[in-house]
Amino acid sequence: MEYFLQTPAWASFQRSLGRTVHEESGPGWRFLAVEEKNPAGKVIYTPYGPVADSLEAFDEALGALVAIARRSRAVFVRMEPVTAGFEATEAGAILRGRGLQPAPSNQQPELSWIVDLDGDFKDVLAGMKPTNRNLYRNIHKKGVTFRSSQDPEDISVLLNFLHMTAARNGFKPQSDDYLDSVARSLMPAGAATLFIAELGGEPIAAALAYDSVDTRTYAHAALDDTHRKLSAGIPLLVTLMADAKDKGLKHVDLWGVAPEDEPDHKWAGFTAFKKSFGGREIAYPGTWDLPVNKFRYGAYQVARKLREKLR
Repeated sequence: MEYFLQTPAWASFQRSLGRTVHEESGPGWRFLAVEEKNPAGKVIYTPYGPVADSLEAFDEALGALVAIARRSRAVFVRMEPVTAGFEATEAGAILRGRGLQPAPSNQQPELSWIVDLDGDFKDVLAGMKPTNRNLYRNIHKKGVTFRSSQDPEDISVLLNFLHMTAARNGFKPQSDDYLDSVARSLMPAGAATLFIAELGGEPIAAALAYDSVDTRTYAHAALDDTHRKLSAGIPLLVTLMADAKDKGLKHVDLWGVAPEDEPDHKWAGFTAFKKSFGGREIAYPGTWDLPVNKFRYGAYQVARKLREKLR
């Protein structure tokens, strides 16, 4: 799988926000890394990276990241080596042995849910719950239609539904400005697609997906409460998958899920929804920090733990 956060399209988007992006590669390794700021100072962050096909290649990528950090006077490198020549279960020993330590929290999900698009699409449908298949095949009888768009102006449809969902559930979505920037950078480039469900020509649900070379990532979705009983979000997601299959993609990444043994996890509801489409869980090593300026990184950790105690 190629992770979208390590693609040239994501690099272009980050640069459109005015951020400094580093892209380097060598035999068997590559990475996209972004300069960020946190209470410690400057950080070099490579989301779902570096990408390496062996442990030796990973070590070379690590050296290149440290060199960038030193040139940039960054305090540490933050990484999520999901494809680095070792399994997630081996990560602790391998990464600690190279001077890394777990970040205070994971930047990206540690568990994700993948639907593979191998074979005929009827095989993908067969892996879903019967309710999902039936809605996809029959919802047109209720007058619901689906369309896809790469027009950035259509992002307003999703934003409107996200506002409704935020008001109902009391959560804070990503800002309109951020998602508008995503749309304007990625949709015209063909790297992001908005899928919209409509009833009588009026939108009732929307989902935004990002594409890498072989994987479509289900990124943001919301619907109109007025038509909740139609469950349009289910056939909308199946339509997104069918379109990915038609485009020759190999996987759909439904993004983060809750651990199996945590029924009260804040993502438990989303997790049940995602798993109803069939697929498999994939575990990642999580987010790790490699201190470059060890004194400042140590001070940052002490200050962070003190703040937590005061809370």
